[in-house]
Amino acid sequence: MNKAMTLFQSYLGTDSSKSISPLMRWLNPTLLRVSEGELEFSYLIREEMTNPMGILHGGTTAAIIDDAVGAAVYSLGKPHLYTTVNLAVDYFASAKSGDTIIAQTSITKNGNQIINTTCEVWNADKTRMIAKGHSNLIKINSDRK
Repeated sequence: MNKAMTLFQSYLGTDSSKSISPLMRWLNPTLLRVSEGELEFSYLIREEMTNPMGILHGGTTAAIIDDAVGAAVYSLGKPHLYTTVNLAVDYFASAKSGDTIIAQTSITKNGNQIINTTCEVWNADKTRMIAKGHSNLIKINSDRK
C-alpha cells in the first residue's frame, strides 16, 4: 500500500479537519470509503455553501468535485503531483442547507501525463444524482514532498 493510501485509510470515518487541502478542510467531508483511485465522501451542506435561493451553489458543487478527484489522484501514490487542466460539470438536481450529499470518485484513465477522472454527486441515499463531473489532471514538474 502506498503512503497516500495509508494516510486515507487512517482518515476513514472521520471529517477532513486535518486534510492537507485548505479547501477540503473548509468543505469538511467525512471519508466513507477508500481504495486506490476511488474515494467516497459525505458532505453536510452548510448555509455558506448555498446560493441566494438556499440551494447548493454550482461553484461549491464544482469545488467538491475538483477537490474529491484531486484526492483520488493523490491516492494513486504517484511520485509526481497532478493539477486540474479542465473540469466539466453537469447539474441534475438541487440540495439545500442541512442536506447530506455523497461524492464518489473514480479514475477513468490512469495515464502517465494525463489522468482522466469522474465524480458523481448524489443525495444521501443515492437515489438522486445531484451532479456529475469529468476532469483531466496533468503531471506537473514537481516531485511529491
